Amino acid sequence: MITNRLRKHIVFIVIGVFVVMSLGIAIGVGSYYFLSQKNKLANRIYPHVYIDHIDVGYKTKEEVNALFKNKYKELSHFNLTILHENAPIATFSAAQLNLKINIDEITERAYLIARSPNNISRFHQQLASIFNYGHYVFTTKIDYDKTVVRDFIASIEDQYNKPAKNALFTFENGKVSTFRTDEKGTKILSDKLLADVDTNIENLHKKVESKTQILQHQIIEPEISLSKANNFGIEELIGEGKSNYTHSIPGRVHNVILAASKFHGVMIPQGKTFSFDEVIGDISALTGYQPAYVIKNGKTVLGDGGGVCQVSTTMFRAALNAGLPIVERHAHAYRVGYYENDSGPGFDATIFAPSVDLKVKNDTPGAILIQTEVDQDHNILTFKLYGKKDSRKVEISPASVYNYQPAPPAVYQDDPTLKRGETKQVDYSASGASASFNYKVTKNDSILVDTKFVSDYKPWAAVYLVGTAD
Repeated sequence: MITNRLRKHIVFIVIGVFVVMSLGIAIGVGSYYFLSQKNKLANRIYPHVYIDHIDVGYKTKEEVNALFKNKYKELSHFNLTILHENAPIATFSAAQLNLKINIDEITERAYLIARSPNNISRFHQQLASIFNYGHYVFTTKIDYDKTVVRDFIASIEDQYNKPAKNALFTFENGKVSTFRTDEKGTKILSDKLLADVDTNIENLHKKVESKTQILQHQIIEPEISLSKANNFGIEELIGEGKSNYTHSIPGRVHNVILAASKFHGVMIPQGKTFSFDEVIGDISALTGYQPAYVIKNGKTVLGDGGGVCQVSTTMFRAALNAGLPIVERHAHAYRVGYYENDSGPGFDATIFAPSVDLKVKNDTPGAILIQTEVDQDHNILTFKLYGKKDSRKVEISPASVYNYQPAPPAVYQDDPTLKRGETKQVDYSASGASASFNYKVTKNDSILVDTKFVSDYKPWAAVYLVGTAD
């Protein structure tokens, strides 16, 4: 007689055998399916792998590449046209942009799914892919050579970037009047154009078609305009500086006059810092300068713009006499006779854009107007600063000169461009020394400026070229 307890044991055994057999069958079927799928996928991408939302499972790499290259075949006909103010200024073809889709790279990455060199990772990806519990998604990228657009922008910046021009003024009969009106400037938005081109190229994923992109610009307002003329507060002469350029060669005289003209009528707004380099701009033959002697690489040589430092020196002296803070000033490498024609050593200021500058801050109650005068009969350059006086007092001590060093012996250099027996002096001796002066500005018992300007001048040898040509 079979008891209830025994009956339950028999049922449990039967169920257990059934479960084990079922699992065995499932594992066997699953293993067979897994292995058969692996055999089918020997040279194909595993299932449930997507590129740009397209299922590329069971396809070879060649089939996938062909599929996408056909999908984007119109890329070869793509053109990018750039407009400025509704007029085309450039058109780039797909070939010029080196436009391409990175399908080869993405296909290779898709093919590597379930083919990892790591055994555990490889087996996990194979199971997930074949039994559909894991999807792998990739996205292509349409790329181009950005340097092509960048180089184009660089080539047109001089044409389309126009700096704003401040109004220029003159001070006559106690009044400020205009002799050049202000002009607005423009600046092309280069970074925005590059970003917009990137966006257009990315959008080719949605639809391949030629694109038109607008090169935008912004308006640059002048800092000093006629509309603000009544707010300048210019009432009187607040300081002037002079320098004597006697013994200058004709080219140097030309450069002094030309450079000085750049500053006539320039306004320094109240609270702003004046930069000599910013006002003078490019100093070269292209802007009208002639060869004259300049200090370069430890030598006095002929170069475009020799004499411009006569102008910066004169502005430096005017700023001192007006009691303005000197933000940046550099002395010459050695004593230059031009700057000691009417002054002791140490009252010079050299410039060499963009690293060497003369900077002066306007801390007066109003704007400052610069006026320049050139007395060609007496070789005198004058800078006059007009503005609004306050109660400041200026103290400038005489220069102290010390650490004298004699000039080295003359140097003689062979020169095949001169005939034998001919000698030409190209540099002049100068003794070395240190020079200093104290500069103090006070206002209502308060000290605005209290500094010492120190200039260390190297000794300089005379240089002669000796002809060696027959």
